[in-house]
Amino acid sequence: MVIGPAPQVPIGDGETMPPSLAALIWFVLLLLLFRYDPAKEPTVSRALWVPVIWLFIAGSRLPSQWFGIQQLDSQSAALEEGNGIDRTIWLLLIVLAIGILLSRAIPWAGFVARNCTLIAYLCFALVSVMWSDFAFISFKRWIRDLGSYLMILIVLSDPHPLEAVRTLLRRLAYLLIPLSIILIKYFPDIGIRYDEWTGLASSVGATVSKNMLGALCLVSGLFFLWDTLTRWSDRTEQRSRWIFVNFSFLFMTLYLLRLAHSATSTVCLGLGCLIIVAVRSKFGRRHSTALKVAIPSCFLLFIILGFGFGSISALAEALGRDPTLTGRTVIWRALLTFDINPLLGTGYSSFWLGPRLQKVWALTGSQGAMLKGIDEAHDGYLETYLNLGLVGLVLFCTFLSSSYRTICRKLDVDSGFSAFALAMWTVLIFYMVTESGFRGGLLPNVFLLGAVTMPLGAGDAVSDEAAEDARAFDLAAAPIGDQGTI
Repeated sequence: MVIGPAPQVPIGDGETMPPSLAALIWFVLLLLLFRYDPAKEPTVSRALWVPVIWLFIAGSRLPSQWFGIQQLDSQSAALEEGNGIDRTIWLLLIVLAIGILLSRAIPWAGFVARNCTLIAYLCFALVSVMWSDFAFISFKRWIRDLGSYLMILIVLSDPHPLEAVRTLLRRLAYLLIPLSIILIKYFPDIGIRYDEWTGLASSVGATVSKNMLGALCLVSGLFFLWDTLTRWSDRTEQRSRWIFVNFSFLFMTLYLLRLAHSATSTVCLGLGCLIIVAVRSKFGRRHSTALKVAIPSCFLLFIILGFGFGSISALAEALGRDPTLTGRTVIWRALLTFDINPLLGTGYSSFWLGPRLQKVWALTGSQGAMLKGIDEAHDGYLETYLNLGLVGLVLFCTFLSSSYRTICRKLDVDSGFSAFALAMWTVLIFYMVTESGFRGGLLPNVFLLGAVTMPLGAGDAVSDEAAEDARAFDLAAAPIGDQGTI
């Protein structure tokens, strides 16, 4: 990471802390936290560090941006060329992931059978490379995005998947939340960006945009709330230090979210917390069927009222927000005017390339001021349609529907991790209304932890603790003691 000169920041009555000292304190505390973490799970595999590194990059910045080789403002210009350092690191992590998965007894036929809708979506995305006008770039992006699914498989195929998920999300929060605060407060040339049109400052921390910082806070906030509620009944005087850690990171997360000014992430965090509390409550357990019906029904009602009757702009205005949702409605109208194949789209991750990207940027008038420099649709469903057409959008929505049924089935078996998975599913479908994509970012990757189902292998014994993890993840139905390791 390249850290340029930064002014000393006041911390008290005329006192200052040099940025280099702040960075050193952060690094030392990070090492101590990893070493003496009261919530550390010694049973998880060391291979978990591979997905930690992958998701650290996905949730913050590319390696070339950390090293100062690619500037943040040149990210759009680098969409086609990419960067050699980034490609090398992505490829190395993918190779390591493949090696780890091959060393584990994963019944792949069972995995495909349990995740057929996701496999169908990924296969169609791969086939769409054939009609992309940037076929090689599209194929490279598909391979890179496949790495995200491999990382999820590493986590879920750990002998203790529930503790692996906890450890993954905890390590990411330990790395990114305090670092973002340090960068914003002591290294503003890195942690703060300025809008090229308005000149307004945006806190981005360790990420590249305020929306990415908001997504990081969203995931972190939901995790620490869920982790606190699920561990609360097991607290003792000797083992209660994790409570201090959890509440400390909840406080830092809310502080960062306030700095990010991300309305979407703020609303989604409140919604996700409500889901977790509802599922964990006695009322939610007694009326789980009503809860399962209410969530998709509320989303459909939101879509019908918001877009069918145009009430989303009125609601935003009533809340004191921009009725155009910070220009999003302008972007959506402009993108829908593009002449693309409505059934097949432009090919996987191909819309924002070449002449189309230049055409979007060349739009004049009030739209031009909003569209210049953008490289996403700010709507995950519209983004899917532009790249994969109606066929891809139907496959994607089918996967969302299938994953919801999977999560609800897990909810009937165990309300522990299922509460977090249901919150992530709910948050994602609402989040994608105003933010782009189901690829690459931290939020969709964390969602996959609850949406993907892993079958157990056959013939290997597991411990009682691993069997409990298996029940929480609704893993294969062999009798206890005759189940395989994940």
